[in-house]
Amino acid sequence: MAEIVDEPIFRNRTRVFDDRIYAGELLAKKLQEYKCKKDAYILAIPAGGVQVAFIVSKRLKIPLDLTITRKLHVPWNREVGFGAVSWDGTIFLNEPLIASLGLTRDDIDRCVVEEKEVIRRRLKKFRGDKPFPDLKDKTAIIVDDGLASGFSMLTTLKTIEQMGAKEIIVAVPTAPISAINLIRSYADKVVCLNIRSGPVFAVAVAYKEWYDLEDDDVMDILKLR
Repeated sequence: MAEIVDEPIFRNRTRVFDDRIYAGELLAKKLQEYKCKKDAYILAIPAGGVQVAFIVSKRLKIPLDLTITRKLHVPWNREVGFGAVSWDGTIFLNEPLIASLGLTRDDIDRCVVEEKEVIRRRLKKFRGDKPFPDLKDKTAIIVDDGLASGFSMLTTLKTIEQMGAKEIIVAVPTAPISAINLIRSYADKVVCLNIRSGPVFAVAVAYKEWYDLEDDDVMDILKLR
């Protein structure tokens, strides 16, 4: 069960981060024990997570790389996810939600095929022929700009675990307590500065400045590594 590290003054508050860069600076301060760690990688989840992770990587002097995990969205509402698929094909499904929504196997399969194609394109664009880092017996610090349901992060963690990482750290600026509880059995530590409770949650409201990053924005950041 993961150790949970938060920022008490940010609990249940909104608009606590100026932007993703500021959030990355604050996360890096919470992760100082890993600074210059030779057997560690910062792994960002595109797109917004790359901007946060870039700052964390620079401050900790740890190499930055990418994971590619995609939400499986409800056909009639792309903002709602019923699971996720990772770059190696690992799939995690929210079975109770699937049952309550009445999603069919065809609905699920169509979404999986669609998101796998998005992952394939992003891998080619972001990584080219570069192999994924060998994480066996390494420390993996997975960074995103926030969690919503937590299923995308959970799927990422299961994939990283299968790759043999010896220590798995989740570092995100904001998340609901439900998502923290979902993933904490799959990580050694979860660093989340702004943990919120309540029936409604949106990552964006943790930030004063929020905008969606495009693939070209990610490429521009990666060129600065």
